Amino acid sequence: MTILNETAIRLPEVELNIYKPENPVEVPVVKSEIATDAASPNFVRHIEFDVSGTDLENKVLPGQALGVIADGKDEKGRPHKVRLYSICSPTGGEDGKGKIYATIVKRVIDEHWETQKLFTGVCSNFLCDRLKGDKIRMTGPSGKRFLLPENAEDYNFVLMATGTGISPFRGMVIDLMRNSALASNGNEVFLVFGCPYRTDLLYKSLFDEYDAERKQFHYLKAISREDPRPDGTKPYVQYTLIDQKELLLPVLQRENTLIYICGLKGMETGIFKILARMGLYEYMRVDDELRDLNPLDWTRDQLKTIKPGERAFLEVY
Repeated sequence: MTILNETAIRLPEVELNIYKPENPVEVPVVKSEIATDAASPNFVRHIEFDVSGTDLENKVLPGQALGVIADGKDEKGRPHKVRLYSICSPTGGEDGKGKIYATIVKRVIDEHWETQKLFTGVCSNFLCDRLKGDKIRMTGPSGKRFLLPENAEDYNFVLMATGTGISPFRGMVIDLMRNSALASNGNEVFLVFGCPYRTDLLYKSLFDEYDAERKQFHYLKAISREDPRPDGTKPYVQYTLIDQKELLLPVLQRENTLIYICGLKGMETGIFKILARMGLYEYMRVDDELRDLNPLDWTRDQLKTIKPGERAFLEVY
């Protein structure tokens, strides 16, 4: 096992905002397919697009995002704003040549609490409506911290996601499984994925295959609306840290372990509370006075003061 100082974390240098909202690039969709089981109540699509011949070729890494500008105008007659979508492709894209990249998109379809009218997300539905050959306007890439270190083989990784927050971890996991030195160094990768139903386990076959065939990879599922925990609570993703403590605590206590968290905004607070309860303050920046309190009693305002530490990486939306 490699023991590293935090200052040894070397993130790759990346080129940002090659294409900006005022000068987006137009690229074609080359694949769009349902990513959930047929019985899922949600609509989630894996969408691939071809950036060949543009300055995005081989310029996007797992953990970065590309922007999409939906066609048409908003209610005030203005062009739609850019919406960012995390890339789910490994380094080199889907084709290995940096020409085809992918993202995963959930259609936003909801009811407005006050007006009771149906609300549909503009860009998510625009993307999911695109057919093979349709063009989309794209910006980016964006993001320079939510990346794997250049020396990834020297670390253990605990990746925690909910919903389409799995997107960057698909690419990261593929990259890590291709890194033979990681296993040789005795380091491990844990993917903790939370979703409401088993039908929403995105990229399940890929992760199940790695879990079965690679000793260094562990796939932990948190299905919140099925099979409650012994105390009756829902098995949200953060409770995996407790329910799988025998498996996770030893790796979390290592000095060369990094945590990546991606999903809906607010999920990180539950994770930080559990980490603090386990005494793992090295993954967060916490005011001294909070350490004297029970982490489960931290108020919403107190939680706002907690920031990820050098060994924790956060991407919430």
